[in-house]
Amino acid sequence: MTPPDLDRKTALFLDLDGTLLEIAATPEQVVVPPGLPALLAQLHHQLGGALAIVTGRPLTQIDELLRPFVSTAAGEHGVSLRYADGTREELRGEMAMPAVWREALQAAARQWPGVLVERKPHGLAVHYRLAPERADEVWRLVRELVPPEHPWFRLVPAHEAVEIGLRTASKGDAVERLMAHAPFHGRRPIFIGDDFTDEAGMTKARELGGVGLRVAEAFGGDPANVRAWLMQGAQRLDDRLPSSKMSSGAMP
Repeated sequence: MTPPDLDRKTALFLDLDGTLLEIAATPEQVVVPPGLPALLAQLHHQLGGALAIVTGRPLTQIDELLRPFVSTAAGEHGVSLRYADGTREELRGEMAMPAVWREALQAAARQWPGVLVERKPHGLAVHYRLAPERADEVWRLVRELVPPEHPWFRLVPAHEAVEIGLRTASKGDAVERLMAHAPFHGRRPIFIGDDFTDEAGMTKARELGGVGLRVAEAFGGDPANVRAWLMQGAQRLDDRLPSSKMSSGAMP
């Protein structure tokens, strides 16, 4: 699949880990290329603000990683939305995630060196990238805690990790909600993602007349290729911008 050219009627939705950034051993160890925030800011300006980060990370982490760039964003797979005017919206479940789940997973992780429990405002993630031999045990435990028929929470597969999140949230729902508002409304959405949680966002983009791109298929599985495509798009959108300015820093 060949990625389409960006134009000034594009609405761009970008996943973070595995799409804009290379996957790291732990969420804290990701490296943000020095030129990425400036590139995103340039595209944000060129697209009239119609650029959103849609990720499993909380909004605060998005801002910390991409500082000083701040934009429309969906955190925790759509549980938290920040619109273009800065307004925030939170999906509310019928109940908070039971503390006993977190306690059980943290107790197990203490017995499983390399397994990490990442707390989030509305859920948590269990990472076993550093202990892949524990995958079956991790999944067995989370399935015991959160059965498939649970009315409010669900399990979300990720790269060598599993998340417990709100059943009502998805990246597809986030795209639909954002596309109903300026500056996204009336544009052609392009959603780029790399794993299971991004499929709903890609599907919704296609339903709304746009494109859903998997990093593995459209960019050879390499976030550097995504960043290079974004840089080329920015240069096409503003042919008055010197190439040296866009390629400054360590991009892609």
